[in-house]
Amino acid sequence: MPILFALYTLFAHAIELRHAPFMAWIVDLSAKDPLYITPVLMTATMWLQQRLAPQAGDPQQMKMMRMMPLVFGIMFLGFPSGLVLYWLTNNVLMIVQQKVTYRLLGDSKPVAAAQKKKKGKKK
Repeated sequence: MPILFALYTLFAHAIELRHAPFMAWIVDLSAKDPLYITPVLMTATMWLQQRLAPQAGDPQQMKMMRMMPLVFGIMFLGFPSGLVLYWLTNNVLMIVQQKVTYRLLGDSKPVAAAQKKKKGKKK
């Protein structure tokens, strides 16, 4: 979180980043994404990252955690595109790390799928 707040402040106040083109449709890292592509991608990667993570046992907590990507997606719509791009990159790297971890442990399926399989056998 400290990095998130620091980057938010950096993109809001850094003169060097104003109107500095980055790529394709992102022409200003200190302004929000005009086409909302990065917030939508960030929400999708956050949802995927959450699906790969082990699920909590409490049903209420699971419902709340499933809402978090949507809440963050709405919240990040107005944030500077540089900050959203940072969060998106972090999500993608975390997904790759999780997939590599599953592969190295010999379990190519996410933990959530394994837990569902166990619940099905108990019935």
